[in-house]
Amino acid sequence: MKLKNPVLRGFHPDPSMIRVGETYYIASSTFEWWPGVRIHESKDMVNWRLLTCPLNEKRLLDMTGNPDSGGIWAPDLSYYEGKFYLVYTDVKVTDGSYKDCVNYLTTAVDIMGPWSDPVVLNTAGFDASLFHDDDGRKYLVNQYWDPRSFHHPFYGILCTEYSEQEQRLIGEPRVIYRGTIDRFTEGPHLYKINGYYYLFVAQGGTVYAHQERVARAESLDGIFETQPGEPFLTTLDAPFHSIQKAGHGSLVQTAAGEWYFAHLMGRPLHHDTESVAEVRGWCPLGRETGIQKVIWDDDGWPHIVGGHKGMEEVEAPQDVQECIWEPDCPEKDDFDDEKLNHHFQTLRVPLDEHTLSLKDCPGHLRLYGRQSLASAFLQAHVARRWQSFTFDAQTKVAYRPVTIQQAAGLTCYYNTKNWSCIQVTWNETYGRVIDVVATDLGKTFSVYKDTPVPVPVDAEYVFLKVEVRGIHYQYFYSFDGKTWNGTNYIFDSAGLSDEYIKAVYDAAFTGAFVGMVNVDGLGTAIPADFDYFIYKELNAKVDGKYI
Repeated sequence: MKLKNPVLRGFHPDPSMIRVGETYYIASSTFEWWPGVRIHESKDMVNWRLLTCPLNEKRLLDMTGNPDSGGIWAPDLSYYEGKFYLVYTDVKVTDGSYKDCVNYLTTAVDIMGPWSDPVVLNTAGFDASLFHDDDGRKYLVNQYWDPRSFHHPFYGILCTEYSEQEQRLIGEPRVIYRGTIDRFTEGPHLYKINGYYYLFVAQGGTVYAHQERVARAESLDGIFETQPGEPFLTTLDAPFHSIQKAGHGSLVQTAAGEWYFAHLMGRPLHHDTESVAEVRGWCPLGRETGIQKVIWDDDGWPHIVGGHKGMEEVEAPQDVQECIWEPDCPEKDDFDDEKLNHHFQTLRVPLDEHTLSLKDCPGHLRLYGRQSLASAFLQAHVARRWQSFTFDAQTKVAYRPVTIQQAAGLTCYYNTKNWSCIQVTWNETYGRVIDVVATDLGKTFSVYKDTPVPVPVDAEYVFLKVEVRGIHYQYFYSFDGKTWNGTNYIFDSAGLSDEYIKAVYDAAFTGAFVGMVNVDGLGTAIPADFDYFIYKELNAKVDGKYI
């Protein structure tokens, strides 16, 4: 049995993987998407399913007004003596000399909760994780942020003892590792193996120069020595490899004693070009999760099986039976359940019954109009991840706008400054119309301008669709669900990628989403009723490339 990378497709970065009994868990970052943190489970490390999103109450997480790519960075999941520990960072400032990130700890006896009220640990940096030593003492390690303009902001890895009894950090904080010349030392995870303390850290930044390094010491008070030679994991020297951006991960041991490393990775799309810069390409699916097998040499250092680039196909653990889960997200969601499927998320905050309802119009997802897609506060916007380079997404909406301030439709979204939407809205000349609107690096434009598509007066529903085909995507509309008309603009998928947005903005760490939105600037909150949502992956290839 083999596992194929990525094991978690689409935006699932910064994996924290643990094993409890026969079950493996991976916690991953969600940034500004609510609820916070996604936890997947597996019995065989091959087949995974989304289990829970634990930060699902405002007492645990309030991201109101958080900037793009703020919010939950690199959660850490651990288990010790019958209790789960979840450490997470809520980043309130992303640009400039300050991060203003708050590190919290919450615990639960059951992975499904309830989770305890969070304990504030520190605000000294991000990517915090909790280490449980053999003697029961606990230590927080986190990236240590340096706001001084004349220093590199990634100062090193800070280690501070945590008192569970007092529910606070105690003792003297100490920088235990500064990293190598590649800098950007972050994402620390600490383990004690065969008498050594091993520190796994990410370096190089979460771009194509990303890497994972390993250091070790005989005690936490000792000097951490970097593993000699090449990085533990990187694809910096392999621009044509199927896995890119490899780094930032966590180590786990199977019941039979095998070792594996879960890490973030990217799968770039590229335009037709021969340049290495373009071949590295664009990753609209965001940073995903891969897993590599690990072996140890005679000197006690770990190595990725197959070399430091990692492999797309990896031997699965030998001590498990294959476990295939039942699908938990239908291809077509008719919105007949009382709760929204957990693969859908909202931005920054939960949407209460005054904004989102599955009861007010039975068999529909009703969204009451709220703020625009540029808002960092309250959007009536429900979306799910792009998880394939080739898919169709479709919805059917009943909506009657009466002013230019009202619009509802189908979105492809990266952040408040990079998104597109095919929407039903209103026009002074034509009345109810279809338009396509997009924001590219903060600049908004309308595809149809003064000549939008009129909606027939007797049309109760409008059908909207997007076809994603690799590096391009296009919107379509229909008034009967049978005859489809393509809109006269083809979008570049690169515009929904970290790489594209980082050319202007420092903080770009998520991935593309597709979903439904309702905007009402007048405060009248008129409803848009979405009858269904279809997400159908095609996985089409031509000459070995996604189309």
